[in-house]
Amino acid sequence: MTDSKVSLQYIADILKTSAFFSSFLPDELSWLAGKSFLALHEKDSVLFRAGETAKRFFMVKSGTVLVSRLDEKGQREEMARFVSGDTLGDFDFSRGAVYDAEAVCDEASELLVFPAPNLTMQSIMKEKPDVANKILLRAVIMISSRVRSTQALISDNAPWVRELRRQVYTDSATGLWSRNFLDDEFLQSLGAPSALLLVKPDRFKELCDTWTHSAGDFAMEKIAAILKNEARAMTAAWAIRLKSNETAIIASYCSKTEALGLAERIALSFQQMDLGSVTGNSGFKLSASMALSIWPDDGKVFGELLDHTYGLLMKVWKEGGNQIFIYSDDSKACIDAKDGS
Repeated sequence: MTDSKVSLQYIADILKTSAFFSSFLPDELSWLAGKSFLALHEKDSVLFRAGETAKRFFMVKSGTVLVSRLDEKGQREEMARFVSGDTLGDFDFSRGAVYDAEAVCDEASELLVFPAPNLTMQSIMKEKPDVANKILLRAVIMISSRVRSTQALISDNAPWVRELRRQVYTDSATGLWSRNFLDDEFLQSLGAPSALLLVKPDRFKELCDTWTHSAGDFAMEKIAAILKNEARAMTAAWAIRLKSNETAIIASYCSKTEALGLAERIALSFQQMDLGSVTGNSGFKLSASMALSIWPDDGKVFGELLDHTYGLLMKVWKEGGNQIFIYSDDSKACIDAKDGS
């Protein structure tokens, strides 16, 4: 085995083209590239043997890897051949299982190994637990998709899988659904029409600068409680933390009229939020910038509509906030959040 002297960007590009890492964000891929190892393996090089614990998995950049095991008569039986673009050992790796087969390069092959030989998942977990959990869940998702739908398998699987899903798909600080959930699994739960209500608190930086970031954390817990309570009261709704202090409620089977009522309730809840315990009863109040759109009425491609609605949210926030921006293909209107007029 010899090291392929390539740039981290080259490795990140390989990771991105693989099915395993295709859903990872650019900054995650850049970080993972530094934890991977691209190497040239000669023909007949052994990647792993039966009985060894799976501590890493392999992506085939070029060449062929043969996986085989001994049958009852002691004869070697070919199980699978992996070629360029394939990933092997991922499921055993995700469970920390013992290999029940042997993998050998059937020709000179270039393989991307994760994690690199000098690393373990324990060390990666300590450094970036969110990315590590996403890796483990992705391994489960890929294997489950070969058997039946991912959602059905994860719902019915062992407790450790359900716990892993919870860790990856919820924000640990607020208990809201995370952006990973929105990107990976959300669309299969969506029912038309769906309201996309994006929310950003105004004066949040002033709160943190004046009373420290702990005050901001306290406010985010309050905001999360407001959104979760509203989501629970709806037919099918999800309260999501997009990033930082930007959140959303996405509600299936929700009309624009119903969504506007939701937005006005949230605006009022922000204004009534009690921050006295962290601001010394100063009377400081938050207000909310919001942007509202309806899928598929305002855009048939959900991801594109979400991005556009986020742009509208930032526009309202930069213009002073305390408003709800309602988007449609035909008209745009800003409604004052204070009186809902």
